[in-house]
Amino acid sequence: QVQLVESGGGLVQPGESLRLSCAASGLIVSRYTMDWYRQAPGKERELVASNIRHSYDTNYADSVKGRFTISRDDVKNTLYLQMRNLKPGDTAVYYCHARGVEIWGQGTLVTVSS
Repeated sequence: QVQLVESGGGLVQPGESLRLSCAASGLIVSRYTMDWYRQAPGKERELVASNIRHSYDTNYADSVKGRFTISRDDVKNTLYLQMRNLKPGDTAVYYCHARGVEIWGQGTLVTVSS
């Protein structure tokens, strides 16, 4: 069974950091372009960052460029999103996505508030 399981969300204050993890089973993350999306209350789901398959190339939304870093661990078969200098506008449910096979995780909530 193909499954993506996110973890690492929580409540943080502005300026703090979090690292999200997406553990994959049933697929090899390096063989797929893997994305992090987020959806804030009342807003559409938006693409935050991508890790391009068969490479270590990455893409970022302008709103997170310079603050977020997407990476993967091929041994652990896990995708990460390191988030620094978090802002209230980053508050959302964050989802892991395997492009092409259209597999989504259940999401992890990140709340940035003082």
